[in-house]
Amino acid sequence: MTLVLENLAAGYGGTTVLRGINLVVPPSSVVALLGANGAGKTTLLRVASGLLKPSAGRIHLEGRDVTGSSPHQLVRRGVCHVPEGRGVFPSLTVRENLVLQSVAGNESDAIARAVSAFPRLGERLSQLAGTMSGGEQQMLALARAYIQSPRLILLDEVSMGLAPKIVDEIFEFLAMLAQSGASLLLVEQYVTRALEVADFVYLINRGEIAFAGEPSELDAADVFKAYVGVGL
Repeated sequence: MTLVLENLAAGYGGTTVLRGINLVVPPSSVVALLGANGAGKTTLLRVASGLLKPSAGRIHLEGRDVTGSSPHQLVRRGVCHVPEGRGVFPSLTVRENLVLQSVAGNESDAIARAVSAFPRLGERLSQLAGTMSGGEQQMLALARAYIQSPRLILLDEVSMGLAPKIVDEIFEFLAMLAQSGASLLLVEQYVTRALEVADFVYLINRGEIAFAGEPSELDAADVFKAYVGVGL
């Protein structure tokens, strides 16, 4: 699925966070969105998933203008947003979380797909999600991006705060998603890991795109400048 953000602006209340954003996620590709804390990465994903309405500009999916669409409408079009933090229902079991994420009538297959992606979940099906480790909860949250077979997946800092071994498993899963043909827009704190899997990269600085191109065109100095908040 192709996502196009065209001259996008957005913010909260009277504060503008994004200005003149032009960004493209081509079909069956991984696009990394990098920048300092507060640069506007999460806001951009919230706009792309329908959680935040843009104040200017347009959003296109597969050439269709979807500006102003609700999150539910975008989900039906094949968009999946995995937000920062553990996106699970802590008082429900792992099995119940997976059932809620499944298409009605397809629950057994969804659980099987989740367990095939993350075998550890198969050992936790009867456990309350809130009692699992942070890494296991993130696996459960990410399973939604697999069992729903979305065409565009928006991922916000899905490896944040996790042990290195778990991070390795997360990135193996992201590679599997990419190989399945889905398009990924990835916000990630592990810059090197993100660039390893990305086909294209955007740097965002103070709400504006400072660089767009292939990872090979981006040198370490550019990444450093973006992360310390210095204009390119």
